[in-house]
Amino acid sequence: MDEEITYRSARDLARMLRAREVSAREVVGAHLARIEAVNPRVNAVVTLCAERAMDEAAAADERLASGAEVGPLHGLPVAHKDAHETAGVRTTFGSPLFAGNVPRRDELVVERMRAAGAITVGKTNTPEFSAGSHTFNPVFGLTRNPYDLTRSAGGSSGGAAAALAAGMHPLCDGSDMGGSLRNPAAFNNVVGLRPSPGRVPRHPAPLGWSTLGVQGPMAREVADAALLLSVMAGPDPRSPIAVPEPGAGFAEPLERDLRGLRVAWTPDLGGAAVCERAVVEALAPVPRVLADLGCVVAEDSPDLRDADEVFRTLRAWAFEVSLGGLLDSARDRLKPSLVWNIEQGRALSGADVGRAEVLHTRIYHRMRRFFERYDVLVLPVSQVVPFDAGLEYPPDIDGVVQETYLDWMRSCSHITVTACPAVSVPGGFTPEGLPVGVQIVGPHLAERRVLEVAHAFERATGFGKRRPPLCGRGAPANGQNTR
Repeated sequence: MDEEITYRSARDLARMLRAREVSAREVVGAHLARIEAVNPRVNAVVTLCAERAMDEAAAADERLASGAEVGPLHGLPVAHKDAHETAGVRTTFGSPLFAGNVPRRDELVVERMRAAGAITVGKTNTPEFSAGSHTFNPVFGLTRNPYDLTRSAGGSSGGAAAALAAGMHPLCDGSDMGGSLRNPAAFNNVVGLRPSPGRVPRHPAPLGWSTLGVQGPMAREVADAALLLSVMAGPDPRSPIAVPEPGAGFAEPLERDLRGLRVAWTPDLGGAAVCERAVVEALAPVPRVLADLGCVVAEDSPDLRDADEVFRTLRAWAFEVSLGGLLDSARDRLKPSLVWNIEQGRALSGADVGRAEVLHTRIYHRMRRFFERYDVLVLPVSQVVPFDAGLEYPPDIDGVVQETYLDWMRSCSHITVTACPAVSVPGGFTPEGLPVGVQIVGPHLAERRVLEVAHAFERATGFGKRRPPLCGRGAPANGQNTR
């Protein structure tokens, strides 16, 4: 019964809870049992709130029995990314500098999920200060991929995605700057949506006007991600870029007739994001699947020249602003790639940042014109399949050397600078059984459209129904980082 509960969709569980077919205590208890059974091998949930969660589940059952109104996430267990402040729960940001940090408040995304009835069961692992798309840190160690425990779970929302795939929770939050919702979703055969900046407002946020980093939903099914987006999205006066439109509409059914939809398919962003052969082969059927759904598919790519400069400049600037003080006070306790990125920001001039903003604006307008010809853009999420978990990042793509920990993520980071919503949905598997994700991108603020297309693709292919074996070849039983 427990596994039947833990692999139910969030929407099904929400319906069953409201109909009293199952209690919140049963749902939360089943997920806590699942965490106990599989988390030691995956190391995805790093701080557990079992007693608190069961107390909240009992209170949720009492609330429903009293006839009081309940929220759309009533009784659903969630674990929050360890980069998102959670009141009364240790939040480390993956850094030994914050190993004992217990916030007094929920940040906005956590506040909204809990207000909608979600029950916090714990925190999910993240790389140090969410830097990099591979989840390991000196506080909790390495998160492993449930489809092959010797492989990376991606990042920076790697713990969230791995826990979803392994049945530890039905919904979770994440964040995305260069692909941190999309890449781990692809690596773990789940769904991750990077919304348009402001769709999910952020608070607190030291760079309140920045559009590079966003927060968003992850789930095993597109409709569940849309349900969570309906809770996360909506205006808030504490965010200067918050979109005024309420989020509730995202919970409406996603069924749509795709006949006549204009799709641009690109396997490599016009050569800017070349993928390894295994990715190309796994996603080769994608254009045909879309055509069979009635889409008009053409191979084409937007002009994203200068996207690399924009992303790297604005990312480095943001890292220096946010973490520069730690570089001065605790350099020896930061990982080398993080030190490098902060120093890159420190070396920037005002002219460098100004040039990046001008180029950023030009990219936005070129993308806007691109979407006058197409309804969606479809491309791979990641340029590589899940790589060896013992590496910090893939050293090459089919022999092409990747100089830094950012180089192999251009298929995501180039999309980041367009300010367009992008969803990662299961797109296929390699012959070895490793998941590969497909990325569906729409015009600025067209989250509804990309969710509808992703939902249709998901139903046509069924890749998301393939569960992980939760076994690996030679992986340490405790899931800890062996560096």
